[in-house]
Amino acid sequence: MLGKHGCHLCEEALEVIRRVAADTGAGYTVRYLEDASREERDEYWERIPVTFVDGAPHDFWRVSERRLRAALD
Repeated sequence: MLGKHGCHLCEEALEVIRRVAADTGAGYTVRYLEDASREERDEYWERIPVTFVDGAPHDFWRVSERRLRAALD
């Protein structure tokens, strides 16, 4: 997930990601725009949180637990 410190949508997304990861055994990482490259900041600043599956953007703003589970199956 790519997010921003203090972002309530990012906190909600991370809760979903943690729950799905715990159930499926999938790993995850959390990165923050403040530490991202300029290109990533420019591309994703207005769409955070961004979830990625296998390195590809998967969801923006809100994480659908159903869609995330399906993508990880």
